[in-house]
Amino acid sequence: MIDPRTPILIGGGQITDTTGEPSSERSRVAFCAEAVRVALADARPSVGAEALGRKIDALAVMEFFSDISPRFASPFGRSSNPPRSVANRLGARPRQLLYSHSGGNMPQYLVNRFAEEIAEGETELALVCGAELLRSTQNARKAGLAIDWNEDPGGEPERVGDRRFGFSEEEARHELRAAIHFYPLLENAIRGGLGRDVPAHMNAMGRLFERLAAVAKDNPLATRREGYSADQLATISDDNRWICFPYPRLMNANAMIDQAAAVLMTSVEKAREWGIPQDRWVFLHGCADGTDTWFVSERDRLDASPAIHGCARLALDMAGRRLSDVTAFDLYSCFPSAVEVAMKEIGLAEDDPRLVSVTGGLPFFGGPGNNYVTHSIAEMMKVVRRQPGTFGMVTANGNYLTKHSAGLYSTEPTDGPWRRQDPKILQAELDARPKQSVNGAPHGAGRIETYCVAYGKAAPEKGYIFGRLDSSGDRFVAMTDGDPALLADMLEREQLGRPVKVGQENGRNIFRPL
Repeated sequence: MIDPRTPILIGGGQITDTTGEPSSERSRVAFCAEAVRVALADARPSVGAEALGRKIDALAVMEFFSDISPRFASPFGRSSNPPRSVANRLGARPRQLLYSHSGGNMPQYLVNRFAEEIAEGETELALVCGAELLRSTQNARKAGLAIDWNEDPGGEPERVGDRRFGFSEEEARHELRAAIHFYPLLENAIRGGLGRDVPAHMNAMGRLFERLAAVAKDNPLATRREGYSADQLATISDDNRWICFPYPRLMNANAMIDQAAAVLMTSVEKAREWGIPQDRWVFLHGCADGTDTWFVSERDRLDASPAIHGCARLALDMAGRRLSDVTAFDLYSCFPSAVEVAMKEIGLAEDDPRLVSVTGGLPFFGGPGNNYVTHSIAEMMKVVRRQPGTFGMVTANGNYLTKHSAGLYSTEPTDGPWRRQDPKILQAELDARPKQSVNGAPHGAGRIETYCVAYGKAAPEKGYIFGRLDSSGDRFVAMTDGDPALLADMLEREQLGRPVKVGQENGRNIFRPL
């Protein structure tokens, strides 16, 4: 007997468009609705897909890139209320209209939240969806097309998630605001913890991402299906130039894509009422949410994530399962460091043969902003449906290994009433962990703890470090003054542990090797 209020996922829809022409008709919200219709059809309800869509009473849209960053701002307009725009296209009148704040964790976070609402009888049919059209936006700009994506359906959506910036004032003062800088900093800290030199670690990153590229090669929804080898990924070439050392282009998430995805959730009771076949049902056996120390420079360890460890442990404990029971994973994969830390914290060895991505990951499948994990979940639904009774784990990551969520999925029914631990319990444990003090006015001798070198189109432009003062052990943030000789030296010599002198110049901490 399955508890009738047990939450289940009943439909998943994904679209990848690599060739279509930009148009006014396919706006971001219209693209979301296309993916929702695929998810509704995937549920196979006897009441009909269109009728099922009208029953949606909780609808969440992931915040679009164009609403987050000036870098991705669209010249073609926007919807003033994205969830209502999607609902109108479906003929739905949801009680909840949610528009997320930024974070790659948000799709799994909302699945966890909606599962709880469904189990408590507060929500009957929930939708999580999102879309990105950066490929179309870029092509339309180049072609000078007159496209209009403006619409005002009225009202204001409820915002959900954590709206705080992911960087501190001290980090921002030294130009550290972007993922393409923070993850390389984390990567060199990981390398230092493993005791590897640069060539050995480049090869290890290549081997790891070769696994993702192989999955993408066989995934018709992936945007890069070349099946890159480890050597290709770890070798600098015209097609694989440095973005920010130690990451070349193919080790970065690929955001210039057109992708949309949606997942639908309801209760066992409602699924039966609406005639959704049981072979469509996917159960959320375990879930968790948690955040690490918010600012990267204040973290006790730069090669660890207590929140990923805690989320994975809680999800498995809630399900009454062990790590060995999980057949496949989709670990958030914007950069190698995200996968490496997740594998370590979950307990996966480097040579574990299980899939660490079922899509091909953000560099090869595609990196549709905050909505990537909706694709992860929709794809994991297909994986566990093809292998009934197996378990798949999805992890989700927002900011800079900061905000985390996890979900454990299977067609195997859950036992008894669905209940999760209050997320505040794990968060209290995480918040009690030690933080590093960061000296905002360092002066004197120190050593490099980690570093990265940011490139322009053809040459290195800036170097960034986290260091430790010899006098106090305090951590500090610093950058180069743009000296080409120093930047070249940072690429040619080992920098971890290198003695430096740091001081303030023009309002920033500037370092020079001793």
